[in-house]
Amino acid sequence: MGKTIAEKIFDAHRVAEPFPDTHVLKLDRVFCHEITTPIAITDLMARGMDRVFDPTKIKAVIDHVTPAKDSKTAEQGKILRDWAKRHDIKDFFDIGKNGVCHAIFPEKGFVRPGYTVIMGDSHTCTHGAFGAFAAGIGTTDLEVGILKGVCAFHFPKTIKFVLNGKLKPGVYAKDVILFIIKELTVNGATNMVIEFTGPIVDEMSMESRMTLCNMAIEAGGTSGICYPDRTTVEYLWDFIKDEFDSKEAALEEYSKWTSDSDAEYEKIYEYDLSNLEPMVTFGYKPDQVKSVKEMEGTKVDQIYIGSCTNGRIEDLRIAAEVLKGKTISDNVRGVVSPATPAVYSKALKEGIIEIFQDAGFCVTNPTCGACLGMSNGVLAEGEVCASTTNRNFNGRMGKGGMVHLMSPASAAATAIEGKIANSDLYQV
Repeated sequence: MGKTIAEKIFDAHRVAEPFPDTHVLKLDRVFCHEITTPIAITDLMARGMDRVFDPTKIKAVIDHVTPAKDSKTAEQGKILRDWAKRHDIKDFFDIGKNGVCHAIFPEKGFVRPGYTVIMGDSHTCTHGAFGAFAAGIGTTDLEVGILKGVCAFHFPKTIKFVLNGKLKPGVYAKDVILFIIKELTVNGATNMVIEFTGPIVDEMSMESRMTLCNMAIEAGGTSGICYPDRTTVEYLWDFIKDEFDSKEAALEEYSKWTSDSDAEYEKIYEYDLSNLEPMVTFGYKPDQVKSVKEMEGTKVDQIYIGSCTNGRIEDLRIAAEVLKGKTISDNVRGVVSPATPAVYSKALKEGIIEIFQDAGFCVTNPTCGACLGMSNGVLAEGEVCASTTNRNFNGRMGKGGMVHLMSPASAAATAIEGKIANSDLYQV
């Protein structure tokens, strides 16, 4: 019997099986940020175990509240900063060089096909877009990862999605993943890996694949995974060109990290998404999804474009195409946060920042702040936000606030109308 990509990665990284179905895996990367990692650092220090397994495999960033908004968040940043300096962690991205973790780490080439990746952040599943097993973990597992470079997991069951057809103009990866979460429900992939395959995924950029994998956790998934292909190689080439004689050689090597044709799946879903419409959430769960047309006219107070889901240059280009030459409604405020300094610089050079500013958006530095209701776009009680982020839990972006998740195109159209609107209204 064949194996899934996740099973192959487990087999290649397993160092022990101390109990039935407890697989201890060697880690290729441990990612860290200033919200969850300081707790692990402080505990390790208290136990007299302030060490790291390999400073070259640990990557750290201050991204959730940046710059610090108060003494508490400043202290969290200081703990991470001092720790990185103490252990000579070179890949530490401090204020001014920092971006949203799940955007800046791939952008720097830190993830490769076949890798194992952990982080104390549930959206670590984003990195599965590269054909890696990437999972969010808790404080204890993070401490072990930092100290020993290993992490324990149950053997992965896998759900496979085969996505056929061709997406219509105005329909994007965010619409696809919202549709999938609606079909699976928030518990449908609990403790499982979600494979995204088929012609639609094959045609996607790495940015779009990251959007898909980013929200696997919203269906309960441990990780989302796409098969590495030429698109993956092209994205990584500047970082791997010294390791391979050619792109073809890289592709041949990375192609081993795909599932076998006779691999066994928990379930296989196959859809033709040629007629998929732009999608949006309602209520307070990511599986509460309708078409944007069904929600048209719903009043909003704020539009937010950014996050580890949709803050990359591709996302900003899509939104800017809708916004160009237009202004947002007087009844709303718009906030856009490019996910990394490189994204910000590209957007500036391409005139995208100017389009956002001319339309009436506030352009912020790269940060996660608004997404989890900590800074740079927090909602007041009773306010509603049309957002390109990944969670619409009650109070997620501010106590008593409501969040409608949607694509950058739909968010831009909503900003112009001042109420939920379909981006196809603004297609040329």
